[in-house]
Amino acid sequence: MARPRLSRRRLIAAASVAAATAVAVTVTASAGASDTKDQAQRAIKGGKAKNVILLIGDGMGDSEITLARDYTVGANGRLNMDKFPLTGSYTTYAVHKDGSPDYVTDSAASGSGWATGVKTVNGRISKTPGTDKAVPTILELAQKKGYATGSVTTAELTDATLAVLAAHATDRSCQGPADMAKCPTDTIAKGGPGSIAEQSVNHKVDVLLGGGQQRFDQKVTDGKYKGLTVTQQAKKLGYQVVTSDRELKKVKSVRNGKPVLGLFAPGNVPVEWTGKGAAKGGTEPQRCTTSNPGRPAGTPALRDQASKAIKLLEAKQKSGKNKQGFFLQIEGASIDKQDHAADPCGQIGETAAFDRAVKVARDYAAKHPDTLVVTTADHAHTSQIVPLEAQPPGLSSTLVTNEGQQLKVNYSTNTPGQSQEHTGTQVRIAAQGPQAYRVLGVTNQTDLFTTVREALRLG
Repeated sequence: MARPRLSRRRLIAAASVAAATAVAVTVTASAGASDTKDQAQRAIKGGKAKNVILLIGDGMGDSEITLARDYTVGANGRLNMDKFPLTGSYTTYAVHKDGSPDYVTDSAASGSGWATGVKTVNGRISKTPGTDKAVPTILELAQKKGYATGSVTTAELTDATLAVLAAHATDRSCQGPADMAKCPTDTIAKGGPGSIAEQSVNHKVDVLLGGGQQRFDQKVTDGKYKGLTVTQQAKKLGYQVVTSDRELKKVKSVRNGKPVLGLFAPGNVPVEWTGKGAAKGGTEPQRCTTSNPGRPAGTPALRDQASKAIKLLEAKQKSGKNKQGFFLQIEGASIDKQDHAADPCGQIGETAAFDRAVKVARDYAAKHPDTLVVTTADHAHTSQIVPLEAQPPGLSSTLVTNEGQQLKVNYSTNTPGQSQEHTGTQVRIAAQGPQAYRVLGVTNQTDLFTTVREALRLG
């Protein structure tokens, strides 16, 4: 009797999905996006994905998306991330140790949610909220099934959103061997897995590209690699280590157990755009500077990192005996960091850079329709577009958009001079490809774990 009931549920779900998709198609078409009704219909069929590309705009709530759209392509324009055939929203809350909701998440708890399917406390990396036990991640499950794996970011490779995939830590601050104060039981000396940097390379993720060289330059304090830096440990494990765009371009493959570790900055990768930060009482109307003199030559753009990662993972997948595909996460990290700093130009520039990486993923999926592409955020953030005549009590800035119009952006989630805060609102999630229909409606952040797991048939 159980099987007929399950079939009925599936029929009801399919009808709901079809109805929701009809709305989504209508909205997409009226918005002038490039996707067609046929693409949307294919996205509701389910099926197995050979590859998954997950794009995370850190702190990229609807306000951040709208601000970047208004500034760069105009109020009636559309970003690449606006052109997915199916779009929904998901909730982002964390939990307290007793499982009760903590309404405003940080990147560690939110990332752990989609990485493991389990909610946790703020600051924790892929471990349970109460018992502090490691929970298997989607990347670990993919590796066990023979998929090639990769992570790309504009933050340090040990930052929270990357760490949740290939590490388990009591606190997100435990990034390198010298940073373990808040993770005493995670140290190698206590029988733990070590710092986030050590765990990341020990996992032998095929492609790791981002910043954070300072963490990998720290020396391992215990265990097999004691006395070596984490970078030296990575080389012992077979990693090809590169530090510039030129070196990255020379890497041909990750075959024969030779994964790639790209470290393109001591800390976070410098942002692409600059301008005057928001100020109390506002700023004079400004245009953003679309080149940052503080960004060293040879620093690869997120788009280029994403493109290279896809090529390397695809090459490994084609050379493997089981012909499995790949799982790749791409993070635009400094949307969040510039929002914290109330820097609208830095924030818009990083959103635009992330959007170019979205195009790379969608262009690949256009040629490989068995690829599930998902774009979303880990949490929402501060920036709000307000009327020009408004007088916000906090920090604000007036911009002159590419349309030649003035736009005022407000940052008021903390006292001026303090770091601006995340907000607890739901955020956008959009997708195309196998299992993409799962993003429709209002879902939970942990449902993204299930979407990826089902798409890759990870069990």
